[in-house]
Amino acid sequence: MAMDSAAARIKGSVLITRLNLLMKQGGTGRLQQVLQRLPPADRKVLESVIMPIGWYPLELNSRLDAAIADALSPRDRNKAFVEMGRASAEENLNGPHHVFIRKGDPHFLLSHSPEIYRLYYAVGSRTYEKTGPRSAVVRTVGAESVTEADCLTIVGWYERAIEMSGGRGVRIEQKKCRARGNGHCEYDCAWEL
Repeated sequence: MAMDSAAARIKGSVLITRLNLLMKQGGTGRLQQVLQRLPPADRKVLESVIMPIGWYPLELNSRLDAAIADALSPRDRNKAFVEMGRASAEENLNGPHHVFIRKGDPHFLLSHSPEIYRLYYAVGSRTYEKTGPRSAVVRTVGAESVTEADCLTIVGWYERAIEMSGGRGVRIEQKKCRARGNGHCEYDCAWEL
């Protein structure tokens, strides 16, 4: 799908992981249940071939995430958003982004946060700061569109990514969020090995 460069964009791989999660959670029936909650234009895009490296409207992803949360966990939507992030990390880090995993070394993955960010988002950046042998702070700055739901998917993504890197007892705490009026989003990450 062609996009105006001024619009907030996200990679097709994110949409693909969301659709794959639905298939794993309930097959074609679950997928159709969620797609029916979306406007016809969104359904048309999501029912066609999605290019993993293509750029798509971030708002499309936001509407899809909301529909998934309503279908999978209507009583605890926050949990659904975290699970979407975990599923995205699982799929992408076991697939095309496996080079960021080094068993026993979550800092290796976290140190690549700037590159990983650019694999998903068109605007903004992410930084990494090592704060201890088993802790770090990741910050997102300059993102065009920030919602608390998107931040919860990021919490889930980093939680699962650190686990896949060998971390146990992973704790991700979002200290700051642009959606709550802060200047950037900030995630404190801690784990055991």
